Amino acid sequence: MKPRNQRMLAVGIILVGVSLAVALATQAFQENLLYFYSPSEVLAGEPPADRRFRVGGLVEADSVQRQDGVLEVEFRVTDMEQSLKVYYDGVLPDLFREGQGVIAHGNLQADGSFRADQVLAKHDENYMPPEVAETLAKHGHPVDTAGQPN
Repeated sequence: MKPRNQRMLAVGIILVGVSLAVALATQAFQENLLYFYSPSEVLAGEPPADRRFRVGGLVEADSVQRQDGVLEVEFRVTDMEQSLKVYYDGVLPDLFREGQGVIAHGNLQADGSFRADQVLAKHDENYMPPEVAETLAKHGHPVDTAGQPN
């Protein structure tokens, strides 16, 4: 084989390898991408039914229900316009409580509820996830400059 043909073969193999690596990285990124939706958007049918996504808002007052001796908890997340029932089986964050901002990762169930596999709560008294603050402000719930509901 001539040296020119060897170089062309090497360049072709490198291009195929780089293309394959880019395709695999793009696919992995798409599979792990989690979109954020408010309860109103979820109930309007915006999120894909077959993919994981995040839902966030405030934990609705008097909505947290637990049974003694089990970790499963049921609560409602609201954006002050609509609320969505969320089920979570696990230990909730220490800062989780009614009236506070949360983001839940999981899937929408056939009955319209949300099955979370991870629940995140705000981490101090002056912080609310930006997505939650933006959603609440969009739905007319006053939010102060620190991102907290008034």
